[in-house]
Amino acid sequence: MSNTFKAILISRDEDKKQSVDVVEMSDDDLMEGDVTVAIEATTVNYKDGLAITGKSPIIQRWPMVPGIDLAGTVITSNHNDYDAGDKVILNGWGLSQTHYGAYAARARVNGDWLVPMPEGLSARDTMAIGTAGYTAMLCVMALERHGIVPERGPVLVTGAAGGVGSVAISLLSKLGYDVIASTGRVAEEKFLKNLGAAEIIDRNELSEPGRPMGRERWAGAVDAVGSHTLANVLAQTKYGGAVAACGLAQGIDLPATVIPFILRGVSLLGIDSVHAPKSLRVEAWARLAKDLDLDKLASLTTDIGFDDIIDTACDIIDGKIRGRVVVDMVGDG
Repeated sequence: MSNTFKAILISRDEDKKQSVDVVEMSDDDLMEGDVTVAIEATTVNYKDGLAITGKSPIIQRWPMVPGIDLAGTVITSNHNDYDAGDKVILNGWGLSQTHYGAYAARARVNGDWLVPMPEGLSARDTMAIGTAGYTAMLCVMALERHGIVPERGPVLVTGAAGGVGSVAISLLSKLGYDVIASTGRVAEEKFLKNLGAAEIIDRNELSEPGRPMGRERWAGAVDAVGSHTLANVLAQTKYGGAVAACGLAQGIDLPATVIPFILRGVSLLGIDSVHAPKSLRVEAWARLAKDLDLDKLASLTTDIGFDDIIDTACDIIDGKIRGRVVVDMVGDG
């Protein structure tokens, strides 16, 4: 293994102008941690796109190696749970915000952040799932805990062609739910139906200011969009239904009223994937290994190399990416 390796480094100058560069790093440049991992695969999420483009203040420590997901093999460990050679994954925990992330050949991290790679999944599989798919699973689990079973009625998925949405559709359909997919990409109807969506609706039905309460259309929903979309989703959720909210692609605001909550008993379930406890992470990954159709996962996954990360991050912000993107890091260090 070479003494130096390539990494993407985001910096900013005194005027807070951001720059993104490919640099050479060594183990001495890595941050504190008790486990060092050779990164075999990573991915490009919407949050990664925000960090690289600077469209949102994701980064809290400068300079920063972006990349919120990684999968790989432990090189060295001073943590009781891991030994050299163990296969591990990491999602969130401040990677790309306060701690150097995955867009490098190696990472040194806190072993408490790691999760053992589930049996039956490869590094590529886990990154095809990534934070987006892991978050989708957390959403499905939250709906299940709230009693939203297939017999209650359809489940809506917003941002359906994105990373969270596409995995959520695949999971929900395999579990027997009738899935309604909301998307602004009408050309993706065949793709979404192949994932398991029973019905496609135009996102314009939900993205504009709406009434405090509309007709009851779905028993539950997975929302990665926020803003007016989430407000309208809540307003059209059936009595006693629930909405799992995990994203803000349209905005961080929620221009809603309390009417759906107090007249229909609708619940809004907040989903945090970044600091979720390890027990919940292990459960989610075990469920993904069991409940996610790997053939469908392959159909929504695109493979790229290290040199394609920056352009792909820009494309994901521009809405040009559907499904999931896996970055092969082997040989790129």
